[in-house]
Parts: sequence; structure tokens; C-alpha cells
Amino acid sequence: MYLRRDHLKRTARAPAKLNLYLEILGRRGDGFHELETLMVPIRLADRLALTPTPPIHDRAGQIVLDIRNCLPVRPPPASEDVPAGPANLVVKALELLRELSGCRWGAHVELDKRIPSGAGLGGASSDAAAALRLANRAWQLEWSNDRLALLAAEIGSDVPFFLSGGPAICRGRGERVEPVRGLAPLDFVIVKPPVGLNTAEVYQSHDALPDDDAVVGLGEAYQVAGMLGSDRWHTPGIWMRNRLQAAAAALSPWVERLRGIFDSLDCLGHQLTGSGSAYFGVCRHARHARRLATLLKTRQLGLVYATQSYL
Repeated sequence: MYLRRDHLKRTARAPAKLNLYLEILGRRGDGFHELETLMVPIRLADRLALTPTPPIHDRAGQIVLDIRNCLPVRPPPASEDVPAGPANLVVKALELLRELSGCRWGAHVELDKRIPSGAGLGGASSDAAAALRLANRAWQLEWSNDRLALLAAEIGSDVPFFLSGGPAICRGRGERVEPVRGLAPLDFVIVKPPVGLNTAEVYQSHDALPDDDAVVGLGEAYQVAGMLGSDRWHTPGIWMRNRLQAAAAALSPWVERLRGIFDSLDCLGHQLTGSGSAYFGVCRHARHARRLATLLKTRQLGLVYATQSYL
């Protein structure tokens, strides 16, 4: 996540992510699921610009969010509208940071959306993480990254990952982040079908499925990360896993349709990312990713991206 200052305005990129490995270890007493996942940020990204606004007399400054849709499809489907008010994670994050810090400054945030929603790409969480970093500097709070991460965990399970700034293994409900170093750079092709998926509904679908496949033991993600840092990275299909894929397939026929299409391609491996609905393939190099993206765009499957890991 790069931060840039232009007078009072500060800007940042908010990258999307892909889950190269995702295992559900069980359901917790608080209603969340215990998981272990290996996530990598990618070059597909939103852009945020934050300008601090001072308090007015005895009232705190307003937090205003302006969203510009930069997706290649306009307008987006109604089911994928991004809220601009209190329901948006950017607004929630800034309100909570202000409450806990005692700050009375406001902010005007301009958000250019390039990451599709309902895709499992983490766009909303990444936006919130970027907003926290920008406000921390703009409001001159000087909070440490660890302190911000504790606040981020209250906003959403993936928000602490995006504060870490690189590939990581995430555990708990996703808030326990362990950065991973030395991963080989990866090229991807991603398809976001016209229909999105709701994360809570996918987890509910997962809980309703029979336990046909044994859960892999804790620590498997570390083995996957080790393979990616060695000369075995060129066989990712052997170790890739997303435990939520069957649950997502039960909710949307797009998952199986995309799996079948990617089976016919020469990807090194492919699967759903997060709770979906975006589906991705690992490619041999950037030229390979661009070639597959060109091919997939002719099939009218939705949004198609060729991108790279953001190490």
C-alpha cells in the first residue's frame, strides 16, 4: 500500500487479494469460523484520497465519502452497489479511529472503485485499511501499525491483513496475521462473473454441507508457503485449496461453470478466491496471463483481469 501526500490530501492504493489456500478448521463459540489461509495482495487495486477537515466550533468535522465507479461495466448491478454512508467499511473505520483516539477532525475521502464487490477479492477491507493509514497520518495520531491492527480487527476479519502490506498466513477468524517472506512472484487471470456472493451466506452454506472431506490439519498453509518459496512453485495445482468452494457452488452455478472452463485451460492451478464469486487461475508468466484473459473475454463471463502478485 503506497501513501502519497499532496499538500493536505493524501492518497493510497488499496490492493485486492487472492486466497491461494483456505481451510476452515471449525466453528467458534462467537459464531465466526476458525480458519487458516494464505493470502497474497495483487496489483488490481482501488485508489483512495483523503483530505482532513477541521472541527467546526464545538462539533467534530464530518466524514464524507465520495465513490466513483471505475469498473469497465457501468452501471454496476444493483446487487453490487457500494454503500457510501455509515455502512461502508471506510466510514466505519474512520469513525472508530476517531472515537478511540479522541480526535475531532473529519475527513473527505474520494474512493475510486476498481475492485468488484461480492467477489471475495477483499476490496472493502482493503479500502478500510488504506483509510486507517491515511487518517493516522493526516490526523497526526502516530499510532503504531500494531495498534491500528487491533482496531482493524473490529472492522472486519480481512482488514488486519491489508495493514500488513504483503503476503501473509492469517488464522483465527483472519485477524491473526503472520507475514510471509520469499514467495515467488505469481501471475494470475481472474474472472468475476455477473453475480456476486454474500460472505455470510457462503459460510452458512458451508455449515449445511455434509462432512465428506476430512479437514486438513493446522499448519498446512505454512507448507504451501514453503513450496511457493522453493523451486516447486510451478506445480501449485497440487496444493491449492479453498474449503468454501463447494459451499459457494451450492449457491451459484457460476462456480462450477468457471471451474469447468478453467479445467480446459492450461493454468498451473485454479480455484475460487475467498467466499467468491471471483475465480482465478495461476499462470506461467505475464504473457500467459494476458493470453488467457484475452481468450476468456470472448466468452462473456463477466469482468476479466490479468494481474500479478504484489510482493
